[in-house]
Amino acid sequence: MKFLVIQQKMIGDVLASTVICERIKSVYPDSIVHFVANHNTLAVLENNPFIDKVIVFEQKYRSNKSELLKFLKSIRKEVYHGVIDAYGKTESNLISLFAKSKFKVSHTKWYTKWIYSDTVQESLNTNEKAPLAIHNRLQLLNPILGETNELEYFPKIHLTDKEIEIAQLEVNNLKEFDNQKIIMIGILGSSALKTYPEKYMAEVLDYICTQTDARLLFNYIPNQKTEVLAVYQKCKKETQARIAIDFYAESLRGFLAILAQCTALIGNEGGAVNMAKALGIPTFCMFSPFIIKGAWHSKNSIQHVGIHLKDYKPELFEGLQKKDIKKNIETLYTSFEPKIFKTVLSNFIIKNTNFQKEVSE
Repeated sequence: MKFLVIQQKMIGDVLASTVICERIKSVYPDSIVHFVANHNTLAVLENNPFIDKVIVFEQKYRSNKSELLKFLKSIRKEVYHGVIDAYGKTESNLISLFAKSKFKVSHTKWYTKWIYSDTVQESLNTNEKAPLAIHNRLQLLNPILGETNELEYFPKIHLTDKEIEIAQLEVNNLKEFDNQKIIMIGILGSSALKTYPEKYMAEVLDYICTQTDARLLFNYIPNQKTEVLAVYQKCKKETQARIAIDFYAESLRGFLAILAQCTALIGNEGGAVNMAKALGIPTFCMFSPFIIKGAWHSKNSIQHVGIHLKDYKPELFEGLQKKDIKKNIETLYTSFEPKIFKTVLSNFIIKNTNFQKEVSE
């Protein structure tokens, strides 16, 4: 029995969709699972025991119709028991259309419904067991698995012993003293709309350094150095001394292995947070005002803390649609001052860096 799972675009989305593969394998241990993903997300799929084959959707398929057709014809050569389209965009619609399968499932959209044997309405109500991003993906298996699709799963990243060994050596070289904690900082969001203001982020970093003597690493790539330095330069000198500003991993797998050695991740909500969660690393993240917190965060989580301006100032969102929030993002971010969540942040740091006394409200 063979299944095809389709999930392109961002790393967080790809990670979230791996739960579909795990669920399939739990019901059909001998099944074969193929996974369609973009090249830039492959690192989070490596060594996943629930995926038998990763089919790469190359960039050239978007710009060359002839190459796209070749790719679609290669999909058509396979016969699948089920096709689960978790992406639901034009590219995955075409893959689903060409694939041979008894079951073809995606989320309900009136203009693509004809492609699929079954469609599932996305839930907008926060699920206490899992974030909506996970819950809604697992619901795609209902038409195929029926009543057996009951349990919630969470994404996992699978590192090799060699990757862990190399990362441990790198991290030990960064430490200023034995047993020093390492905290990864999600310094930038995936876009300006998802990035906590420079001035406020610098304040957060200064505050972290008053609460712990941990070494701080920034999650960024070389072409983001200018944006990163803008935050770094707003920090106090004492904070700057604790930041390994020139350190970054050479590859995404290298970053994942380094992240796995960290005590926690603190910063902007996004792909790095999802990767940390998949590695079992505690996270504290600030959500952009226009992101629905319940889509990526479970309020019952013990290990992970997610904060949103709406948690503190819900009146600012009254009568606003998503498009309105985006238009007013700068004003809303201005209201999202670090002082309103300092107690929560302090308690998170204390809990994860072995401080003895928690701060009370």
